[in-house]
Amino acid sequence: MLNYFDLRKGVKFLLDDQPYEVLDFQQIIKAQDATVIRTKVKNLLTGKVLEKTFHKGDKFEETESDKTTLKFLYGSRGKFVFCDETNSSKRIEFTADKLGDAVKYLVPDTIVDGVVYDEQVINITLPIKIRLKVMEAAPGVKGNRAQSGTKTAVVETGAEIQVPLFVVAGDTIEVNTETGEYTTRV
Repeated sequence: MLNYFDLRKGVKFLLDDQPYEVLDFQQIIKAQDATVIRTKVKNLLTGKVLEKTFHKGDKFEETESDKTTLKFLYGSRGKFVFCDETNSSKRIEFTADKLGDAVKYLVPDTIVDGVVYDEQVINITLPIKIRLKVMEAAPGVKGNRAQSGTKTAVVETGAEIQVPLFVVAGDTIEVNTETGEYTTRV
């Protein structure tokens, strides 16, 4: 059994008989030492993200979920198809709404973890860092600045990432999938 204070980032729990994952949490101390936790949670069945506040007496059941390894095959018309890494004939399809921001980082042959609940794959978890090829990047212009400059680059998935000025089209960069930030040039 989980209490309200155990709801940290990445924890999976049951709320109203539905599996949820904590995306973000913040501890707030109110008047007379009443502590509450403000969270952003994602329904693993529907993909819907909610903001919820939990109080001191709230208790939750931890979900019994397993992981399986999946390989991303292709995306078309808002549908994203994955297959079991060991058995390519076993295919699983998700909508863009269910995957959320993960679609910005999916390129063919990407290996991801599938979240299994009630013997069904209900969602995916991306690796923390993923390599993407830069397709477009404006030329870096040096100017009068006190800090290092950044510019917007478009990667092969169509996502826009802020990168340092030295990154050019054709480079491969590593992106943190949790924050969406550039980490290094490969």
